[in-house]
Amino acid sequence: MTAAPVLGPDDPRADDVRALLARHMAFGHQHSPPEDVHTLDVDRLLGPGMTFCSARVDGTLVAVGALRDLGDGHLELKSMHTASEHRGQGHARRMLLHLLALARERGATRVSLETGSMDAFAPARTLYAAAGFVPCEPFGDYSPSRNSSFFTLVL
Repeated sequence: MTAAPVLGPDDPRADDVRALLARHMAFGHQHSPPEDVHTLDVDRLLGPGMTFCSARVDGTLVAVGALRDLGDGHLELKSMHTASEHRGQGHARRMLLHLLALARERGATRVSLETGSMDAFAPARTLYAAAGFVPCEPFGDYSPSRNSSFFTLVL
């Protein structure tokens, strides 16, 4: 049985976090055309309006996720990624629930996200649907794309 992760704020500049974010970026580029890779680099994850979190089991990084403030009570879920060797253990669900709890604590009224529409992103779409997210139109700076799926959750 896997120990429950410790979830909380983290520094995207940490070496292990950078390594996992690089894997996240590589996954996006492997499965999406360049114009539809919307992953954020470390500098953007440190930018204004960003909250970056990690999940660690016995100190080992297993997952990351972030929230970006879009204004007017609308937050965007960003950089959700679970290390491939730790998938299937509920870490992504725990990270998602942690970020949604943070959004509620901040008084957000809606959380939205973009993920790929390709088969490689099916587990992510299933996770978000199970948490109550529903399909929506592109939001923020996104444009319609056959390679993107957009979801939102009213809190």
